[in-house]
Amino acid sequence: MKTYIVKSLFIASALSLVACKSDNPDQLTEGKTKKEIVSFAPKVTGRILKIFVQEGQTVKAGDTLAMLDVPEVSAKIAQAKGATAAATAQAQMAKNGATADQLRQLKAKQKGLAEQFEFAQKSYKRASNMFKDSLMSPQNYDEIFAKYQGAKAQLDAVNAELHDVEIGTRIEKIEMALGQEDQARGALQEANVAYSERYIIATNDMEIETISLNVGELATAGYALFNGYIPNTTYFRFTIPESKISKYQKGMTVNMKSTYGNQEFSGKIISIKQLTKYADITTAFPDYQPEDAVYEIKVIPTDRAKVNGLLVNSSVTLK
Repeated sequence: MKTYIVKSLFIASALSLVACKSDNPDQLTEGKTKKEIVSFAPKVTGRILKIFVQEGQTVKAGDTLAMLDVPEVSAKIAQAKGATAAATAQAQMAKNGATADQLRQLKAKQKGLAEQFEFAQKSYKRASNMFKDSLMSPQNYDEIFAKYQGAKAQLDAVNAELHDVEIGTRIEKIEMALGQEDQARGALQEANVAYSERYIIATNDMEIETISLNVGELATAGYALFNGYIPNTTYFRFTIPESKISKYQKGMTVNMKSTYGNQEFSGKIISIKQLTKYADITTAFPDYQPEDAVYEIKVIPTDRAKVNGLLVNSSVTLK
């Protein structure tokens, strides 16, 4: 009997405490301190040679954070330089056309073939007369005629070659050579850009929280090597149940208090959004039913300089 009375009193006391907790209109809502996150990653894969910063350091936009070793890119630059030099020479040769020595060689070749053709032509005329008088066999006549035709073809070929050189290189060949030169220069430029990416440069100010790799380790392209927070971007997140969200509106000014240091400050609600997952809440011990909708409010402090000292993910209370 006595045990039953004790248990009844315990249950009654527990229910009273729950009722007092639920009926307390001044109960505080707990939230978390946040900052905008930023990370820097290399654009090319390479081994880390040097790291110029350390965790906890604040860097400015344009600061060099690390340097990588990218030997593959160096090899590509050497290849691109060779291809560019060859393409440039080819384009220049196409513009200039044949040299004076080449022109003299073609004219000398033309002169020699012209003399051969003249001799073959005389031989062919004599052979024709002799063949008509039946003084030459058909076999000998055919041989002389073939030599005549061959000499004529060689002379026609060298005349065409000389004419092509004298009028200059065709515009299509020049355009083709210039296109190859542009392509080679583009490859060289691409290789130089990739080589410049061996330096990891901060694109904006950041408070470095973590450095993922050490000197000597391989950093792959796109892997976040430096992670941290953007200075002066402190804000607060609070999880509000459906039963209380009507008290808050976008643009409203609210008062808050840090759980350590008893620092008080104010801020403005800039957004209210519904959370889709119960696990996303920021309040450690929510006092609402699981079936209630959950909302998150984002608060920007009125004076950010006043709250810059707050640690990320530290607790604050919403009055």
